[in-house]
Amino acid sequence: MQDPIRSITLPTLDFGDVTLPEPSWCVGHAGHRPGYRADILHRGPDITLAFRGRHITDASLVQSPFSTLSTPELGGSTPGVSISVIARTLDARAVYELAARLDGYADRLRTLADNLLVIAAEGDL
Repeated sequence: MQDPIRSITLPTLDFGDVTLPEPSWCVGHAGHRPGYRADILHRGPDITLAFRGRHITDASLVQSPFSTLSTPELGGSTPGVSISVIARTLDARAVYELAARLDGYADRLRTLADNLLVIAAEGDL
């Protein structure tokens, strides 16, 4: 996963243009609108779980390099995996079908966790 170090310059309201390293796993900052420096977010590609044509959840690598928080669970400067969940009410048959899809999704989440360990080991933060 280690690529040559690349950088990006993003406008902010509080620090003007900010140039920072961009991790190799970041998909870029298209559509960035000036905000606060602490709100800058590196985001990897989404891994999405859909069920019966509906979005259920997605997950991706994320990092807020200027966050003052120290844990990824709180959106901190340490890379983590962001997971969103949308609740649905299902009958028993649908729950079994969803569980089968979640089994496959769990494997993909483990791959994201493996990627996160590699990123941390390589120092690509």
